[in-house]
Amino acid sequence: MALGVAAAAYGAHGLEKVVADPHLVEVWGTGARLHLFHGLGLLVLGRMAAPPKATAPLLVLGILLFSGSLYTMALTNLRWLGAITPLGGGSFIVGWALLARHGPGDAANGAS
Repeated sequence: MALGVAAAAYGAHGLEKVVADPHLVEVWGTGARLHLFHGLGLLVLGRMAAPPKATAPLLVLGILLFSGSLYTMALTNLRWLGAITPLGGGSFIVGWALLARHGPGDAANGAS
């Protein structure tokens, strides 16, 4: 979560000094937004009594591939990195699908 917040803050307050293309600033913002959403998902998983074991690694992999490729593309303008981004999106989808299949999880405090 801290890295997602830092990425969002940098995108809002410093990135335009390094990246002139407004589209690439938007690309960074998309990466930061999804980074934060899935970081929150990881926090929720941490409160579950027994989430599917593959869900957290898939969300982390998704953050690395999806957000990481967008951050790198925004900084370097290497557009081919956009081909990696859907792999991260797929990782997000599979992770959330596993969690949905698991059903409404039991929170660590016993509430559901």
